[in-house]
Order: sequence, then C-alpha cells, then structure tokens
Amino acid sequence: MIGNLKMLQQMQQRLVKTQEDLANETIEASAGGGAVTIVMTGHQKVQSVKISPEAVDPNDIGMLEDLVMAAVNEAVDKTHALATQRLSAVTGGLKIPGLF
Repeated sequence: MIGNLKMLQQMQQRLVKTQEDLANETIEASAGGGAVTIVMTGHQKVQSVKISPEAVDPNDIGMLEDLVMAAVNEAVDKTHALATQRLSAVTGGLKIPGLF
C-alpha cells in the first residue's frame, strides 16, 4: 500500500512538472497559406497573431475573420495534442478524467 502511495505521489509530481513545462512550450498554426499565423502556448494562451497585408481586404472582412478563426482552431487542436502526448507519457496512457 505504501509503495502504491509513493508511486502515485511521484506521478503527481511529474504531472505538475509536465503541466508547468507546457506553459513554456509553443506551437505555431496558420491558415490561408500563412496569411494568418498564431503562436500559442501549451496552456492555450495566444502569444502572437500575425496577419499578412495581403489578407486584409476592407471589402471582405469575413474572409479575414474566417482565416483567424481557422488558425486559432488549428492552434488549439495542436496544443491539445501536445498536452495529451506529454501527459500520456507520464500517466502511461491512463485516462485520468479532467486531465486532458
């Protein structure tokens, strides 16, 4: 029993460290062939948004909005995959509710 408790405590420490490390990792996602680029941390915080001048058409704001949305959604998907990968390495593939 004590061995299991110690193992769980070690896993918890590794999970905390992994979550902290995710805050320092970034991914980049783009849409429209690079017209809009988003950089996001592993905690899904947007660090930067770059929009090329060619993507800005005052007569078609909807297109730019769609490109930004697509790039953000791709960034969120990539950060989710990154977190799942990093946390699965710690948990040995166990699915822990609320973790990822």
